Parts: sequence; structure tokens; C-alpha cells
Amino acid sequence: MADTPPMIGFVPIARPTFDVPLAQEMTQQVVRQLAKAGFSLVGTPDLVMDAAAVETRIRLFDVNPPDLLLVLQASFADSSMAKALAERVDAPLLLWALPEPRVGGRLRLNSFCGINLAGHALRRAGLAYETIYATPDDPSALAKVGVLAKAAAVRRRLRGTRIGRVGENPAGFETCIPNQPALKAQLGLEVVGIDLQQVFAGVRAQPQEKIAALAQTVRQQVAGVDDMDAVATNGTLGAFLTLEHIAEKEQLDGLAVRCWPEFFTDLGCSACGAMSMLSNKLLPCSCESDVNGTITQLILQWISGEPAFGSDLVSFDTAEDVAILWHCGLAPLSMADPSVQPRATIHSNRRMPLLMEFPLKPGRVTLARLSEATGEFRLVIAGGEMIQAPPSFTGTTGTLRFDSGAAVVMDAILREGLEHHLSLTYGDHRETLLALAKMLDLPVLEL
Repeated sequence: MADTPPMIGFVPIARPTFDVPLAQEMTQQVVRQLAKAGFSLVGTPDLVMDAAAVETRIRLFDVNPPDLLLVLQASFADSSMAKALAERVDAPLLLWALPEPRVGGRLRLNSFCGINLAGHALRRAGLAYETIYATPDDPSALAKVGVLAKAAAVRRRLRGTRIGRVGENPAGFETCIPNQPALKAQLGLEVVGIDLQQVFAGVRAQPQEKIAALAQTVRQQVAGVDDMDAVATNGTLGAFLTLEHIAEKEQLDGLAVRCWPEFFTDLGCSACGAMSMLSNKLLPCSCESDVNGTITQLILQWISGEPAFGSDLVSFDTAEDVAILWHCGLAPLSMADPSVQPRATIHSNRRMPLLMEFPLKPGRVTLARLSEATGEFRLVIAGGEMIQAPPSFTGTTGTLRFDSGAAVVMDAILREGLEHHLSLTYGDHRETLLALAKMLDLPVLEL
């Protein structure tokens, strides 16, 4: 799915008995500031002052569905227009009221009273909303619009998302059992089953010239490819080509792959390198057929605009206050520490290529997990700093300093019985994740 900027449905409401010219002027200021900040609006700056005008806007949004609905209280108005919009437009609602100068004269806009009335009516009706009370050029207001718009765009994109589940989760990995009906009901996404043997047949049928061309590309990014067993390496490269083709044919947004034991025992190669390259191309992949892990990677990818990585937390050092993230070798190459050349390697247990070996680059990271440890969905969120350090183990490793401390996070993971996979992307995106969780009615556990 191609990345598109969030669309904001814009409705400035007012009442003709207040200062309409000032309301129009303030609306134009808001529109200019939103455009300056890079937002795309659905709807004109024309003031909406009656039920007929509301109906016209609703019809516009039926044709051009917005991600976020922004109702600007350009002047006082009773709750009826805001409530009608909230009930009939399928988008999270943001109400924006405008302060006005206290000059001792007429109350020209009375915007706050209008948003107060709307909030009361929406609360009584059980309808969710967010609010802003700020001038058009307030940086914090525009930042809040940005956070909500980005979260709302992810919410809309999840509806209609298709995740390919390649094979079943291994026995004893309850962390990777998908709840397909609940995923459809709460998030609106679909899990598409893909037979593992179908993938293997596709790998075996890949033309050698396509594999050779891909190998040449990989050599430019990864050292030591020619030191690996050629047959097994070609199997991994063929897996990349096959999974990419299946994803395109089935219109899949991500893949959850049963990577062992059959990739090793039946196909004679590792799936890790293929998943690394696919995630790097923004087709997120998780191992052990972890559907919720892939969904989490996809959410992080959409928010950050960069690849995401599903990893294991394998070690805590509370004395040094660090945790070690690890996986066999499926992290996206874009996450490699630029001071270290990524290398081709073999699986640490199965002794077959192709895997990517490197330490993760230093920088701010956000971690998350769509968790079902309680039997119901919730969103686990954490922040931290990836610090530059030598590899802790073979494969892909990262040395992480959690904001809340290693001991606190370790205790929470074990106490809550969380899944063994956490996903991460670079940058601080916790505010957007919190907004998204609220829109999806997901409880939050902050580590």
C-alpha cells in the first residue's frame, strides 16, 4: 500500500448571530496555518451554519472519507451540528475552539462555550472526541493535529489491511497464535493463510537468472555472501523473490512466516535473510508466524515512515541498565550501525545461510507490541535509546537503554506474561501510538 498523507475533514461551524466576519477571518487563519504545516484538507473554509450545510459536508465526506474530522468552533453554535457530524462521519473527531481578546466590548465569537456544549452532548451520547483551545498559529495545537492525523491515518489503513500467514506457529509458541475474528472486528484487518509448501514450490521454480541478479545486489550491501553455501544462499534469495511475488499477487501488507523447522529441513536454507530484505523494502515480516508481531511492525512503519524490526528480548543487565535485543539475522539492513559492515552469516543453531549479521545503529527508538497476553488486545509501548556497542551475540543485536530502566521493564514483561517478540522503529513515536490506541479502544501498557 502506497504511503499517502493524512486527509483531514474540515468543518468550520458558526452561528449567524455572532460576529460572522471575524469567524470567517479566524477560519482563514486556521486554514493557512494548516496548509503551512503540510496538512491536506477535505472541505472548504465556508462557514457551516445550519443543518443543510452539515448534510452537504457529510455527502462530501462520503465520497472523500477523511482520516481525521476537524470541527472548528469558529463562533458559538449549539451542539446539534457537531453531534450530527460525529454520528455520521467515520473518523476520529477533533474539536478546536478559538480564544478571543478580552477588550471589554462585545463577546464576538464565544467559541469556548460552543465547544463546551458540543463536548457535553458527545459525552452523553458515548461519542469520543479530542479538543484544542488555542489560536490558529499555536505550535502545540498544530503539533496535536499532526499526531492525531497520523494516528487516524493508521487507523483507517488498518481497515482493509491483509496479513499473509505463511504456515502455522510452532508448537509451544502461544505468543504467535492469531485471533483472526477479533483482529477483523477490532482492527478491521484480514489474515490470509498461505501454505508453506506452496512457498517452497515457488522457491524451487525461481529462474536462476533472477536469483543471480538479486545475489549481485545483495553483494553490494552485505560482505561475505560468496563465503556461504551457494545452494542454501540461493534458496534464501529465492524465498525473497517468491514471498515478494505472493505479497504482490495477494495484495498483502505484511507477512508472518513459519521460518523453522521446515525452511531448514525441507528447503535447506534459512528464511531470515529473505525477511530482512522484505522488511527493508517496507513489507514487514515476522518469524514463527507471528501475525500480531507483523501488525505491530506495520503500525510502527506507517507512523515512522521507516522499516520496523520484530525482535526477541534475550538479556537484561540491571547493573549496566541495558537490555539486549536479538534475532538470528532478519533485521532490516537500514538499521545497521553505519560504522560496521553487515556480513552474511549462517543460522546459529541450524548452521545454514543466509542471514544478516550486524549491530543495530545508535539512536532513539520506539518499541511496541499488539499484545493478547490477557486474552484481549492491548498495546504495549516503550521508549529507549539504542546505544553503540559491539555485538552481544551472533546475528542481529542491539544494546538498548529503556527510558524506565532495565529492571522495571524486565519485571513488567515477566509479571504481565508478555509475548517474547517486541517490535521497534527509530524515532520517538509514543504520542502517536497512544493516540492510536485510544482511537482503536485498546488499553495501553507502558513499559
